[in-house]
Amino acid sequence: MLIPTRPGDRIKTDRRDSQRLAILHRSGKLTAVWVPDATHKAMRDLVRARIDAAMQLMRARHQLLSFLLRHNRIYETGKHWTQRHRSWLAGQTFEQPAHQIVFQDYVEAVFTARDRCDQLVERLTTMLPGWSMAPLVEALRALRGIDFISAVTFVAAVGDLGRFANPRQLMAYLGLVPYVNGLACPGRQEYSAENGPAWSSARASWGLRARMSN
Repeated sequence: MLIPTRPGDRIKTDRRDSQRLAILHRSGKLTAVWVPDATHKAMRDLVRARIDAAMQLMRARHQLLSFLLRHNRIYETGKHWTQRHRSWLAGQTFEQPAHQIVFQDYVEAVFTARDRCDQLVERLTTMLPGWSMAPLVEALRALRGIDFISAVTFVAAVGDLGRFANPRQLMAYLGLVPYVNGLACPGRQEYSAENGPAWSSARASWGLRARMSN
């Protein structure tokens, strides 16, 4: 539970804490917090592993494209990582044996990272029915623009949405709180997403999904 504190009060003992908790509990000033169970923590770690795998895939792709760019091998007939692009990669050869070895290593790193991401997504899909948050994930998927990965990542980071009394509390938890920007436009409210670890985790997943689709 959340315990209100006064600025400058740094004395902390068991006796003082117990007395303070009793007084606050009697006055109803303690705020209950949601504690994730073991299954939720395990699902959160699995989601984080998928995010790590997605970042590794993006890094491997960037390394391969950078290597090709250094050797003036530029794909100009469409988007990267399509079936046609993979066929183009399969046809690339280099005169120097060392360059060919490096190229094959980068290609295999991309394929390995892609397989790892796919396997983790399959694990998430398999374990979802046994998760208490499965109905919430399915409900979020009904919203436009939210797919399976986005919904699972958001729920794993935020947890039970029922603990928020209103949307304002949820937005404050995510870090989407309004502030007044007096420099750009006096009196105009803007929204900042700089804070909030839960929002950062979900936003990272959506950003990775957008970049990997290009």
